[in-house]
Amino acid sequence: METITNYFETIPPPHRAIILIGGITLFWVLEGLVPLVNFSYKKWKHAWPNLFFTATTIIINFALAGLLLYTSDWVEANNFGIINWLPIMPLWFKVILGVLLLDFFGAYLAHYVEHKVKPLWMVHLVHHSDHKVDTTTANRHHPLESMIRFTFTLIGVFIVGTPIAIVFLYQSLSLVATQFSHANIRLPKSVDKAISFVLVSPDMHKIHHHYKLPYTDSNYGNIFSVWDRLFGTYMTLDRDKIIYGVDTFPNEEENSDLGHLLKQPFHKYRNPTTD
Repeated sequence: METITNYFETIPPPHRAIILIGGITLFWVLEGLVPLVNFSYKKWKHAWPNLFFTATTIIINFALAGLLLYTSDWVEANNFGIINWLPIMPLWFKVILGVLLLDFFGAYLAHYVEHKVKPLWMVHLVHHSDHKVDTTTANRHHPLESMIRFTFTLIGVFIVGTPIAIVFLYQSLSLVATQFSHANIRLPKSVDKAISFVLVSPDMHKIHHHYKLPYTDSNYGNIFSVWDRLFGTYMTLDRDKIIYGVDTFPNEEENSDLGHLLKQPFHKYRNPTTD
């Protein structure tokens, strides 16, 4: 475990890029071999806006990375935060606990709030308006959302008290986990269900992308499924009944246009009960 933490403490930017590109490439290939849905689409054309938002997410996170480094150094130097207030624990346990808690603050809590606060939902809508969810959907986040999620992660680092090695490890695991859960791959149902007892599985997360409530407001987790089970936001739905998109913004052509997506957070909200 010490070898892992030492590596992530100083992980070179090219290595982080390899994790990103390697994950997309792996799941892109698997989507061709064992697809969950046989989409009739030009995959590169569909991927273009999603990859654009992936790039903006990377740029924003790299631009703000100094804040993460400063905060993690401060909490460690001042013995501040949850994992620093607990009794001395083995390194492996500290790493698992740190990643678990960062997953709550940086992913689950951020995601939950985005669904419950209307202006934030309009920003997050860009992610949900993809009608053909695949691994490229994973980082389809409007630049405003990238900043929102970074803020929650930064708050998490402060509250949890995680050193930078655990922060970078969490971010790497989070990246691969979201690529996996969005991937258009068909696992045996028994395997997918077994995975979902601990981690967010593809079938579990696809329910969150169903176009209608209450399923849209469920299964918020990113790495670990424990938070949805603990807070009562876990739901099930047969994967063959899932329809992607958002019922209040049903125009697939608009939802595939980069210019439209950049302006989407500023559109007037339409309530499905009054439309």
